[in-house]
Amino acid sequence: MNIPVATALTTLALTAPALAVQAGFKDRLDAVIDRAITDQTIVGTVILVAEDGRIVYRRAAGFADREAGVPIRENAIFRFASMTKPIVAVTALRLVEEGKLKLDDPVTQYLPDFRPKLAGGREPVITIRQLMDHTSGLSYGFLQPADGPYRKANISDGLDQPGLSIEENLRRIATVPLSFEPGTGWEYSVGIDVLGAVLAKATGKTLPELVSENVTGKLGLKDTAFRVSDRARLAVAYGDAQPPVRMDGPHVVPFFDGGVSFVPDRIFDPASYASGGAGMAGTADEYMSFLETLRKGGSPLLKAASVKLLSDNQIGDIVVTATPPGWGFSLGFSVLKDPAAAGSPQSAGTWQWGGVYGQSWFVDPERKLTVVALTNTAHAGMMGAFPDGVRDAIYGK
Repeated sequence: MNIPVATALTTLALTAPALAVQAGFKDRLDAVIDRAITDQTIVGTVILVAEDGRIVYRRAAGFADREAGVPIRENAIFRFASMTKPIVAVTALRLVEEGKLKLDDPVTQYLPDFRPKLAGGREPVITIRQLMDHTSGLSYGFLQPADGPYRKANISDGLDQPGLSIEENLRRIATVPLSFEPGTGWEYSVGIDVLGAVLAKATGKTLPELVSENVTGKLGLKDTAFRVSDRARLAVAYGDAQPPVRMDGPHVVPFFDGGVSFVPDRIFDPASYASGGAGMAGTADEYMSFLETLRKGGSPLLKAASVKLLSDNQIGDIVVTATPPGWGFSLGFSVLKDPAAAGSPQSAGTWQWGGVYGQSWFVDPERKLTVVALTNTAHAGMMGAFPDGVRDAIYGK
């Protein structure tokens, strides 16, 4: 049942007016987008804002293909990168609900040859839960300098090396010492790629089949997949520069002490493994549908207890190194524990993540607010002035 805005405000005792009645909300957000396009911080974007289940803002701006002069449309398809992870996490939790696997099963139960060791040579147990909450001790190559161990082992982060099989990437991953004893620290990692292999082994189906059966098919999502449903609607990928540089082939975008290695056409190579951490593509509207399903309780995807594993911090006081202070992590994305420490106007309990191709999203359950901001510019659309400006414009900060 839809609750009138005035009643909802009274019931929830919100401290700020609803976006639908906030003076200047759309103007503020338009100004952030216009500035980012004019300054060439990003090339193109599609942004959706939903409040209490109703879209209160939608806009497409900039170019899907700048060189060809093709404007971006609301139904543009974007490479999701790490926006894939929550979809695969939901798939895993559905299989847990069905008794196909357990969160505390050791990974070796399904992948007996996957046995990474600690620096001292001891082989610890890694569980499915630790893959999902990034406490496994695994890492990502883009978090390391060019001479880091993942780069030396030629490990793919799921964004490059077209034609690479998951079996070969798992073999390479297992040759590198773990960063820490599983369960004692947090490091963003290829763990969700490993999870994808676990799910396939546990069921005898491919990861794309499992995602289709358990998530996208149930929601009727036609464009969200490990393939591109309509190449004509796919936004060209650009990398940070002034102006952003078109990524027509292998391309490295600097990232702190290292760099993210992209091959945008990887998604068209059927021999490339389906990366559970970075391999999907889709539209803003369909991702909004996915997030809103979770915000509203999870049906028909998950039971309430499973949604709680996604909406609540699952790692205690372990520090999430990929976010500012004040954030924890669930089995799928970051969860805001302390807005003051994070310097965020969002409510405590907000969920948030994004993707290195230039995406960001968040769900503020207290405000019944869901925001999807997709761009085709890495990494400016994911972190920094643009996504922060979008957030602040929405909250009137």
